[in-house]
Amino acid sequence: MKLRIFTEPQQGSTYDDLLAVAQATERLGFDAFFRSDHYMRIGAGDPGPGANDAWVTLAGLARETSRIRLGTLVTPATFRLPGPLAISVAGVDQMSGGRVELGLGAGWFDDEHLAYGIPFPPVGERFERLEEQLEIVTGLWAATKPFSFEGRHYRLVDSPALPKPVQRPRPPIIMGGTGAKRTPRLVARFADEYNVPFRGLEDTGVAYDRVREACEEAGRGSILLSAAQTVCVGRDDAEVARRAEAIGEDIARLRAGGLVGTPEEIVDKIGKFAELGAERIYLQVLDLADLDHLELIAAEVLPHV
Repeated sequence: MKLRIFTEPQQGSTYDDLLAVAQATERLGFDAFFRSDHYMRIGAGDPGPGANDAWVTLAGLARETSRIRLGTLVTPATFRLPGPLAISVAGVDQMSGGRVELGLGAGWFDDEHLAYGIPFPPVGERFERLEEQLEIVTGLWAATKPFSFEGRHYRLVDSPALPKPVQRPRPPIIMGGTGAKRTPRLVARFADEYNVPFRGLEDTGVAYDRVREACEEAGRGSILLSAAQTVCVGRDDAEVARRAEAIGEDIARLRAGGLVGTPEEIVDKIGKFAELGAERIYLQVLDLADLDHLELIAAEVLPHV
């Protein structure tokens, strides 16, 4: 099982905060540093310095780390045109020496779209755009000659399909969510990894089975499975409670859909995700100033999974 650190910078952080967490992620032996792709805080609270752009941030981190994988969980298709997105991701892949992964989704947070003037079409159209973006991004990366595309929402004519990413045939594509129909179909067609975010074991297992079935129907083999879970680890109940309070979370809610408790409890629950077929867990770390939290997980959880 690989453990990846997953951050939510829109909740209040600077680039320097993210750099400290990313470098600790690398130093402590975690597999990857991921971040959400949002432009505005979700929920009430102090927005701090405000959100920073995901791919600008990852470009900086690409030059200040050397081993860990870097990516988004997930970039909304509503935020960027597919051609420029392919260019940005390929550029960061070059800057990192081939360590980038692209999480891509339909987008869901309507308030941030309204706040920054980003069109937010109905859900059906968002999924149509997501499918076309996946076709375009993967097509541009794979093309060996000028690339054209004619879709309902996007049109490309004789694109030079440059720059290319370092990773061949392409950087891995991650898709997530728990939709019953459209999501499994798109995952089976385009994704290298399927992620179930913030669900309990039963719901995660059901979602995995739907994707396995969709992959079988599409005639493809196995797919890498992962889960994202909010993490709150302490050596004892008091330390767990302190960390939960620091991120404004209720321990009972966290236990239902997160990894909360002592290191031994966390190892046990990660093992249950492994039994479902998960090969990676994204640990959603919400208090970016608490690097001791990462130290504890690296020392007492990472060696046992």
